[in-house]
Amino acid sequence: MRLPALLLIALSLPAFAQEKSGAEVYAATCIECHGSGKFKAPVFGDTKRWGKLVREGLDDLVPAALGGVRKMPAKGGNPALSDAEVARAVIHMANAGGGRFSEPTQADLARWRTKADKRGKK
Repeated sequence: MRLPALLLIALSLPAFAQEKSGAEVYAATCIECHGSGKFKAPVFGDTKRWGKLVREGLDDLVPAALGGVRKMPAKGGNPALSDAEVARAVIHMANAGGGRFSEPTQADLARWRTKADKRGKK
């Protein structure tokens, strides 16, 4: 029996094509430093440390995570992550620290990528 061409194409797509949630990205990547405070990273759920970052807003936080800041490498050292996955992880951590941010839009992601790219050229 022959499978339809569409099904064959779908079966050949890589498993990682499914975007991860912020919680999944945190558990797989961000927890390394944000779970323990390694390299003075703000610890997940620490409302005192995250409060200042939450007030700065996502227009600062997400570009820093995309491009890297201080000892944190770009995308937390996981270049396989999409910009949306990184943004979701930042939102997940910020919300655990007192933020009330929602799922990023495509416009948000484009703006944050532009800011991250400009930061990298400094």
